[in-house]
Amino acid sequence: MARWVSRRGIGWMLGLMLVSSGLPARVHAQGYVNQEALEAWLQPCPADFAPASRPTFFAYPMTDRRNNRVLAQNTFFKYIGDRDIPLGRERAVLVELLNRKMVMDTALGDTLIVPVDFNLPFCAYAPYPAFYEGAATFDKLFVIDKATQSFAAFEHGRLVRWGIVNTGSAETPTPNGRYNFNWRAEYRISSMSPPGQQWEMYWVLNFHLLRGIHIHQYALPTGGPTSAGCVRLVDNDAAWIYNWADTWQTSVGDRVGSERGTLYKQGTTVLVIGDDPPGAPEVFTFEGGKPQVRMVDLPADPFDVPPGTQQQVEWDRKRLGG
Repeated sequence: MARWVSRRGIGWMLGLMLVSSGLPARVHAQGYVNQEALEAWLQPCPADFAPASRPTFFAYPMTDRRNNRVLAQNTFFKYIGDRDIPLGRERAVLVELLNRKMVMDTALGDTLIVPVDFNLPFCAYAPYPAFYEGAATFDKLFVIDKATQSFAAFEHGRLVRWGIVNTGSAETPTPNGRYNFNWRAEYRISSMSPPGQQWEMYWVLNFHLLRGIHIHQYALPTGGPTSAGCVRLVDNDAAWIYNWADTWQTSVGDRVGSERGTLYKQGTTVLVIGDDPPGAPEVFTFEGGKPQVRMVDLPADPFDVPPGTQQQVEWDRKRLGG
């Protein structure tokens, strides 16, 4: 049972416990992503994914003439569900993910950005292009953008998956730079766990060996950078990336501690780019008064991103024939 709770995220379990205790809705949500509810939406891009245009959105103000927030939320579910409230609740999961805000945490007078079409592939809503020319020569490339608190996985430049993340807080930021995935572990206890506690991480992929920075599954707040330096992912995304990415290869095997061996192949290249947002990420922009997804500013060439570790410096020297 303890393992299941960790992989789904403590925020989801916390929500169940507080709902049953009768605490107010604003308290029980705590701004945490419902990881299980997201599973129906978080899917790889179709093999033929090539959108003719970007999706359209509209701004929905949360209002109610009786000044009742719960009634306003139910009206919202009914509206986006085409008068079908259960369908509206299902679609609201996508709205929450795109806005990085839970409907139950949306106050009267706040605005949510809503897609016109809920039937598009999930990748259509990505802040990344369907094809990234700079990554065309990479078998695989993994991008973490701190400005939008999101990730993207590319194969030969084609977007194959994207999702949301939490990067390091202002006190313990995730360092920008170019890296590669080193080792992986399906389960690991964080070395930063406080005395008497065990911070359990699943689907762990390390990309900064000396600082011990990984991507992994964990509870995911809807706001901005939160972690102690690592990159938190939703369980569904973390498991997929864990099985998709390549790790380093050494003369003594691919395992934790293999840095003592001779590296002969680096893992999937990882880019950490963008500036930390001061709070929740600004994931939409307005063009001609209409909301659009804010696109990530990708480098023309991934190798333009400076190496983040001495390991990458050595790989660059080898790549350039030095």
